[in-house]
Amino acid sequence: MSKWWRSVAAAGHGLRNATEAASRRSYFTIQAIPREATGSGVSSRDRAQGRIPAVVFSQNYVLTNPNDTKSIAATAAVSRKRLLTTERKQIKTIIDSIELPFFCSTTFPLQIRAGSGSSCLLESGRVLPIKIHTHKETGKILNLVFVWAEDGSKLKVDIPVVLKGEDICPGVKKGGHLNKARKSLRFLCPAEKIPQKIEVDVSNLDIGDKVLMQDISIDPDLELLSTYPEMPVCNIRATYSDKKSKTAPVV
Repeated sequence: MSKWWRSVAAAGHGLRNATEAASRRSYFTIQAIPREATGSGVSSRDRAQGRIPAVVFSQNYVLTNPNDTKSIAATAAVSRKRLLTTERKQIKTIIDSIELPFFCSTTFPLQIRAGSGSSCLLESGRVLPIKIHTHKETGKILNLVFVWAEDGSKLKVDIPVVLKGEDICPGVKKGGHLNKARKSLRFLCPAEKIPQKIEVDVSNLDIGDKVLMQDISIDPDLELLSTYPEMPVCNIRATYSDKKSKTAPVV
């Protein structure tokens, strides 16, 4: 199966900027083959052969309270479930290029082939990684979980928060500490409009200033899923030395 992705990985070699998500998606088409059996023994054998067990499914969301647009829960029915194995080298190439924080906020084409190296295409579509299981000690990827991300569907996605302008932030220049309260924010996103990251501009923040979840400008088709949108994403805190200098008596 490795020959199917090797040319794709080579085409994307050298792309390191996380802001080029859209162009990267065209370079990386995840190749997979069906996995008929489950169990720890089967999974261990796949990993020993350089593959990563994976699963992809469709997950729909419903309103548990029709009067509350944020009362969204997964339906009990999970359809179009496929047990797969992917090529470890290809997944590593993708993660090395896109960088791990953005892997689970990026959609990818997926091709399921009849077998390793087979030209027979069984199924294809676009998917979103939603979970990576890794070994606690080695960090080695053990399993992957994807959901189908076809146009017209809506998915819950944890979008990484990226702060920009820290180098010119007035509060930081005065000795303040930039506190990143949230590493990611959860949104209900149309599959075709999932942002790889949410950028928060801190270039004008002074000590004591903060940016709230509800202050962030996003695509109107994205819905912030938070019970407390007034909570801060980041703020500028005074350091202990700053506080001490303000309270020290003048002599």
